[in-house]
Amino acid sequence: MAIVLDGKALSKQIEGELASRVKIIIERTGKVPALATILVGDDPSSEIYVNMKGNACKRVGLTSKKIALPKETTTAELLEVIDGLNSDPEIFGILLQHPVPGQINERECFDRIALHKDVDGVTALGFGRMALGEKVFRCATPGGIMKMLEHYRIDIAGKNAVVVGRSPILGKPMAMMLLNANATVTICHSKTDNLPEFINKADLVVGAVGKPEFIKADWIKEGAILIDAGYHKGGIGDIELEKAKEKCAAYTPVPGGVGPMTIATLISQTVESAEKIMFG
Repeated sequence: MAIVLDGKALSKQIEGELASRVKIIIERTGKVPALATILVGDDPSSEIYVNMKGNACKRVGLTSKKIALPKETTTAELLEVIDGLNSDPEIFGILLQHPVPGQINERECFDRIALHKDVDGVTALGFGRMALGEKVFRCATPGGIMKMLEHYRIDIAGKNAVVVGRSPILGKPMAMMLLNANATVTICHSKTDNLPEFINKADLVVGAVGKPEFIKADWIKEGAILIDAGYHKGGIGDIELEKAKEKCAAYTPVPGGVGPMTIATLISQTVESAEKIMFG
C-alpha cells in the first residue's frame, strides 16, 4: 500500500515548532517579526494564496504586512516598494506574489529583494548559491518537497529522478536540490520527445509542468515515488494520481500535499531570517 506524503499534517507540526520559536523571539526582543507580501493586480487566485500565507503568519505569531498595488503598477514603482521593504527594520521576509502583470519585469523585481529577506527563494543569486550547495533560503515549493522527503525518510541518493517542468521557481531549483541530495536527475518538460520513456525509468517523478493530469498513470513504473506540485480546478494535479496510486510506493495528495509545505517553508524561513538578524 502506498505511503501518503501528508503535507497538511506535517505543516501543522512545523507550525507548532515555529510558534515556540516566535514566542522566544518576542520574549527576548519585545518585537513581533513581520513578513511583507506584495500583490500586484486583482487576480483572485493570487489573492487567495496571499491570504493563506497571512493566516499562516497569524497561526505562528508573526505579523503579516500586506501591500496591494494596482494592476497598472510599473516596474519602477514596484522596485521602489521593494527598496522600502529592504530597508525596513520591522520586515524580515519579502514575498512578491507570482505572477505579476505583463508590463512588469518580474525577474528584475525578484532580484531586487535583499538576499537576507528572500524567504521565498526567488532571487537569481539565491538560486546560484543553492545550486552550488551553499546555505541560503531555498525556493519555497521545492524546499518544502525536500523537507517532506526527509521527514518521511525517503532516501533519494542514487535514485533516478525525473522533474517534469522547468520554471525558475519550481522545476529548475527542484532539479538542483535533488542533484545536491545525490539523485540522478533528468529535467523534462511539455516539449520533451518520448516523455513516457523518461518517466517509465524514474524512481521519483515530480510533476511541475502546470498542466492538469499531463503525466499519465501508465507512464509510471511500479514502486515509483510521485510528487505532484500541480493544482488545478477540480482538485487535480499534474499527475493522474487516482489511477497511479495503486502502483506507486508513495505519493503527495492533491490538495494537501505540496501546497501546505510551500507555505510552511516560507514561514519557516521568515522565522529563521528573524533569528539570524536579531540574534546573529
